[in-house]
Amino acid sequence: MFRTIGHAFKVKEIRKRLIYTIVMLIIVRIGCQLPLPGTDPAVVKEVLGGLSSGAFGFFDALTGSSFSSMSIFALNITVYITASIIIQLLTIAIPALEEMQKEGEDGRQKIAKITRYLTVGLAIIESVAMVIGFGNQGIFGSITGAEYTWTIICDILVLTAGAVVVMWMGEQITEKGVGNGISIILLVNIVSTMPNDFLNLYQQFVKGASSVGMAVLAAVIIIALAIAIVAFIVYLNDGERRINVQYSQKVVGRRTYGGQASHIPLKVNTAGVIPIIFASSLFQFPVIIANFATNYKPGTWTRFFTSSYWCNPKFPIYSLGLLLYIALIIFFAYFYTQITFNPTEVANNIKKNGGFVPGIRPGKPTEDYFSQVLKYLIFIGAVGLIIVAIIPMIVSGVFNASLSFAGTSLIIVVGVILETAKKLESMLLVRNYTGFLAKE
Repeated sequence: MFRTIGHAFKVKEIRKRLIYTIVMLIIVRIGCQLPLPGTDPAVVKEVLGGLSSGAFGFFDALTGSSFSSMSIFALNITVYITASIIIQLLTIAIPALEEMQKEGEDGRQKIAKITRYLTVGLAIIESVAMVIGFGNQGIFGSITGAEYTWTIICDILVLTAGAVVVMWMGEQITEKGVGNGISIILLVNIVSTMPNDFLNLYQQFVKGASSVGMAVLAAVIIIALAIAIVAFIVYLNDGERRINVQYSQKVVGRRTYGGQASHIPLKVNTAGVIPIIFASSLFQFPVIIANFATNYKPGTWTRFFTSSYWCNPKFPIYSLGLLLYIALIIFFAYFYTQITFNPTEVANNIKKNGGFVPGIRPGKPTEDYFSQVLKYLIFIGAVGLIIVAIIPMIVSGVFNASLSFAGTSLIIVVGVILETAKKLESMLLVRNYTGFLAKE
């Protein structure tokens, strides 16, 4: 990874893209530190400090703690993620969206445009709920009357604009920078919360240990567990099933084409981090609504949707929420793979190019073969995601450890880093080929 970055900085075009990406990320992080106009920092810390460690913990981690500090980027990239989830779910229910998705690049651009409009709409709704809800809790201090009303209106506009600006920055990074801009912003937000989490672990298990021996043992266990989870995530993301494809020879004039053997790589973790993000976002939605609707004192039913109560021996009943969470991960793993990988299209392309899978007839049998292989791969990948997601939850529940990133965020971080590294490598490879051809 570091070697790839070093080589990338030596190439002028890629270096510009990297610098552009870094500058945009710095702007995002600066915006996450700028407080919302009119808010009282002391009251914000009092009101939102407890929320960030409870039901809103994962939401706060995705925003890079900009939510708990109520900054101008408090909504951050989460609104765009929610809009993307809604649009992708609607592709099944609405035939027009499904047709757009099949139109290639033009269709994807149309869906992206619809997603942007939905992002703006959701940002307005969430901004109104947050500003009015938290305003009633006193985050604007002693402001009253017309000044209070004007502050409410201005802050709704500021939060909405902040969500739109972060979305725009993500798209600009994708276009002019390196990697997927939305994912990279999400990565930086999560990483920014990790030092505080590791500090909490150190103070709780190492510094607070009864003896030096126990402190060393706790430190070794924490480090070993972190390394093991990261290694497993890397192994899971890199795992693939290669489907051999043999192409028949074609004679055109005096030239012979084809006749070579190739393969189609199918990733074990076919859906990447999407199932985790979708499932976690859906679980946060009812909790957020309940918190706003009941002045941040929701009923105990919300604990079923709160990971801090799962795997806790004191509250075993709330672990039922974990079962639903696991079911959602499996569902979204199958769902997302179905809308991103079309076995029928792949089988037809192989047939058109004179290819076939050894032992499988071209056409419908090849399509059925790909569908069957995908079913096994999706399930294996989903199980891997579940293992990584629940291990930190078990540690947190049993040992009462305070973690905001957990396994979910680690999957996102490692997955985005690996994808970005591969993107850099492909850019370097294309550049080397271009340079070689130019010399010729």
